[in-house]
Order: sequence, then structure tokens, then C-alpha cells
Amino acid sequence: MDFIEGEVLYVNKPLHWTSFNVVNRIKWKLKKTLKIKNIKVGHAGTLDPLATGVMIICTGKSTKQIENYQSQTKEYIATLELGATTPCFDKELPIDNTYPINHITIDLINKIIPTFVGEIWQIPPIYSAVKVDGKRAYDYAREGQEIDLKPKLLVIDEIEVLSFALPYLQIRVVCSKGTYIRALARDIGLALNSGAHLSALERTRIGDIKLSDCVDIEDIVNNIEKEILKKDIIAQ
Repeated sequence: MDFIEGEVLYVNKPLHWTSFNVVNRIKWKLKKTLKIKNIKVGHAGTLDPLATGVMIICTGKSTKQIENYQSQTKEYIATLELGATTPCFDKELPIDNTYPINHITIDLINKIIPTFVGEIWQIPPIYSAVKVDGKRAYDYAREGQEIDLKPKLLVIDEIEVLSFALPYLQIRVVCSKGTYIRALARDIGLALNSGAHLSALERTRIGDIKLSDCVDIEDIVNNIEKEILKKDIIAQ
């Protein structure tokens, strides 16, 4: 493998890691093993710290492919906790409000879910990397400032209900680039005349790359060293 010329790695992002952590871990290992000062390493789509699953990491000249991967359809398995909200729409911050859920039935869910399929307008979470006047939205949020985030037009190709047992609803979502599943959870909660936030999220596919194609981060890091050493031995 030639990491400087360019490689594409499929990583199963661990829970609690940021996307930056994954990129930095691989970049650090490459610099140390190759004994170089710097190398281009990037990812094709951010995952929140509490999300797991498919991350595509590109190195060297393959970073030019990142935009192509970013534009591909993504698939997620999302678990929503109904009847409670958080400021960031997942469990990274504590619950701030609770709502009734006894009226929520599978019939109501099956009526509401299809309304989110197709083109939808979605307001991004304030705890997100969206830029407003050159500043990240999450910076405003952490400072306690309110800002007006503009809705974005997205495409939800599919939503399938996988399981439902109050207060939890698990769905499979196939969607376009830029979709915030946290915001989708918020909007589903509102449509159910309640509240909701993400309890768990796993990205299971980017384009044709599935979770089964991905490797744990430490296995990738160990393999990087083996591949580089193998190349050095062959070169001798």
C-alpha cells in the first residue's frame, strides 16, 4: 500500500471518538511509521462523537476523492428516545424537557414517518458545525447566544421502522449529504406531538461501502505499520 500516493480506508468509528480523533490517529501513525513531517489525511463525512459506523478515510493524493464520497447516499440505523429532548438532540447534553408519550402508537408512527420521505426542509441543530457569519453554530450555542439557522433542502430516500416499544423507536434512514439525523429525531418528535432525541446512531453505509467492509481503528493502525514494513522489505 502506498499511503502517500493515496489509499482509501474504511473505518468503523468507535463510540465517543470524534471524526477528528480518527483522522488524527491514522495521520499520527503514518507520520511516525513513514518518518515524515506531514501527510494529507481526511474523512468523507463527519460522525458525531456518540455515533458509530462507516467512515471513509483518504490519504495522500486520494484526498482528492473525498468530495465524491461525501456526495453519495448514506444509510443510518437511528434509535430515538421519545418524550424527552436535549439541547443538542442527542445524549451529549442532559435532557432539558419531557413530554407525554402515552398517545404515541405504532399506527400514529406509521402515519407520521412517510411525511419525512422525499424532499424536506431541515433546520440544522444549533450544536453543529454550520457556519453563521464565519463562526460555527456550536460556538454560539456554547456562549448561550441564539442564532437564526436557515433551513436546508434535503432528500430522504427511505425511512423504515425497525422496532417500537415506548419510549424507544428504531428506524433505518437512507438520505442525502448534509442530513442531520439528530434534527430528524427532533422533527419526528414534534410531528408526534411530543419530543425526541437520539439515543444511538450507527452509519451503516456510504454509497456502496457497507459496515461489513469496515475495520476497527486499532486494526487499521496496526495494519498500516505491517504494510509499510512489508513494502520496505520488498524494496530491499
